[in-house]
Amino acid sequence: MSVHAPEMPIEVDADTGVWTTDALPMLYVPRHFFVNNHMAIEEELGPERYAEILYKAGYKSAWHWCEKEAECHGISGDAVFEHYMKRLSQRGWGLFTIEQLDIPAGTARVRLDHSAFVYQYGKVDRMVDYMFTGWFAGAMDQIAQSLGYPVRTVARQTQSGAQTGCDYGLFEVSPL
Repeated sequence: MSVHAPEMPIEVDADTGVWTTDALPMLYVPRHFFVNNHMAIEEELGPERYAEILYKAGYKSAWHWCEKEAECHGISGDAVFEHYMKRLSQRGWGLFTIEQLDIPAGTARVRLDHSAFVYQYGKVDRMVDYMFTGWFAGAMDQIAQSLGYPVRTVARQTQSGAQTGCDYGLFEVSPL
């Protein structure tokens, strides 16, 4: 196993202790802490209901992130989506690869290897990465709107590395 230092800028305010990367404040928590909280909520609400809640929250958060990061870095279009996938990968959620992206059409396919959720859940024969789903539609819709495209999208997970016979996750974005 080879290792390297983080590939993104991290600044810590000496007075407040707030961590910042690029344009946004961040939290740094152990993966098991985050995923164990996720699993506890899922156990109470059920995965379907929890996925609905996370979709809406993730959509809103991705929209905000893309808007702020595009402004911070002076980027637009595909570059924003690419930057988002890069930062998600750099922050330890997993390795996100864009297999297809067409913002005017409102379509994308994203592959997820080394999912933080799959590492914690293991092979449980169901999709466990649903937290990410709303993120892709929120990012796509924010970028499309910023470019003047009227398309609005929905995202869905089509497979997970937690399923038997699957080594990675796949997400698809399509027009509503």
